[in-house]
Amino acid sequence: MTRWTEVAGEDEGRRYAERFDRAAAGGADLHGEADLVAHLLGPGGSVLDAGCGTGRVAIELAARGYDCVGVDVSASMLAVARERGPAVEWHCEDLARLELGRVFDVVLSAGNVIPLLAAGTEPEVVRRLAAHVAPEGLLVAGFGLDAAHLPLEHAPVDLPAYDRWCSDAGYVLDQRWSTWDRTAWDGGGYAVSVHRRSTT
Repeated sequence: MTRWTEVAGEDEGRRYAERFDRAAAGGADLHGEADLVAHLLGPGGSVLDAGCGTGRVAIELAARGYDCVGVDVSASMLAVARERGPAVEWHCEDLARLELGRVFDVVLSAGNVIPLLAAGTEPEVVRRLAAHVAPEGLLVAGFGLDAAHLPLEHAPVDLPAYDRWCSDAGYVLDQRWSTWDRTAWDGGGYAVSVHRRSTT
């Protein structure tokens, strides 16, 4: 069981989507992740939204013309995603067993996917995600590093561990920021990391 399911339960999809709906109604910009992917890719390209939840990011990217596929282990999350984004390709899969048979220009893990995986599966998930990145593509992840940025009392993943898993999968750190809008990395409680395939 993922840490997310332990925290939120099995039927969290509708409640999770409604929380973002309320934020949007209050004027919040919900598209920071999509903006960053668009900045990294330029026009067009393919994106795997790994741990896509209710599809917020993939649906926005698809609306901008990107070829998007969303994957999540939660059936309740994907039920909302399919309802809101019927034109997007969705898969209900465990990321630790992911094998889609294709590669993508960007493989994205937003929304604290990495620290909310099932304990002990993180290195395999990163390896699986990296295997879905095109040769010149990017592995992008954003996640919290402390309790203020996670629905957990303690952060189960730190950046040295994540960078090591990426390195083991053949990827090196290319860029790191503190936010999705590319605020300079300040060593704080949230990080957005971009890794690319090592050339050595």
